[in-house]
Parts: sequence; structure tokens; C-alpha cells
Amino acid sequence: MPYWLMKSEPDELSIHDLQRLGQTRWDGVRNYQARNFLRGMQSGDLFFFYHSSCPEPGIAGIASISRAAYADPTALDPHSHYFAAKASSEKNPWSAVDVAFVEAFSRIIPLAELKTLNALQELPLVHKGSRLSVMPVSAEQWTTILALR
Repeated sequence: MPYWLMKSEPDELSIHDLQRLGQTRWDGVRNYQARNFLRGMQSGDLFFFYHSSCPEPGIAGIASISRAAYADPTALDPHSHYFAAKASSEKNPWSAVDVAFVEAFSRIIPLAELKTLNALQELPLVHKGSRLSVMPVSAEQWTTILALR
């Protein structure tokens, strides 16, 4: 089973919001590489839920993909922050997935801690300047991070 890491600003969607909701749409991804990773996800895949752009960025829990990629409806909504003027119902370049809550960690695993681990040196998240919001995680990286919770 492939593993992933997906970033969200907690004031937009946090692991606790997802816990309360149970399931929701993950939309608004506007980077082609991240979008391509979304398109590679299958129902049942697990991902680390990462809180970004906040006082304590880090891994907050685990969620799963509950619906594989489909056309992101926010690209067509002129009232959405993620509206894409060039998108149409016939040609929408952006994708969304549905996600479901699995687990909230008892602590945020901070980025600073992740950067110290040799087993994670290939994870794009720990590279300076990496802003990718969706990325694959190897089985070894997954196991390493799980051991930190």
C-alpha cells in the first residue's frame, strides 16, 4: 500500500477538524506535481496529516483516502479561493480526493525533529525550500515516523 504525507494549514483544516467531521474533501491543490500525486492515490491509502504554516508545524495524525481523485469542484467556483479561471467542466486540470479520519497523535511530531532522522533524509518534507503539499512516503519512512508518536 502506498503511503503519503499531505499538508494543511490547521486554521483551514486540522486533524481535529477531520476527527469531528469524520470525512471531507481535500481540495485546492494547485501544484502540478502535488496534483499528480493526488491522482495516484487509491481508496484505502494512508497519509500523515501535516499541520503547516502554523506556530508548530509537524505531523498531527493519520488519515486515509476514502475516494480516489476526481475533478476539483473548487476550480469551477468563482467564489472559491481556489477558483481557476481557465478551468471548465469539460477541462478541469485540478483534482481532489476525499479523506477520512484515522488517528490524532497525542503530540505534534515537529518538523525540526523529523529533520534530525537519517531515515528521513530522502523525504522531500525535510529538504530546505520544499513546499510540496502532497508527497509520497516510503514504507521505511512511514515506520520511522510511526515510531515517534
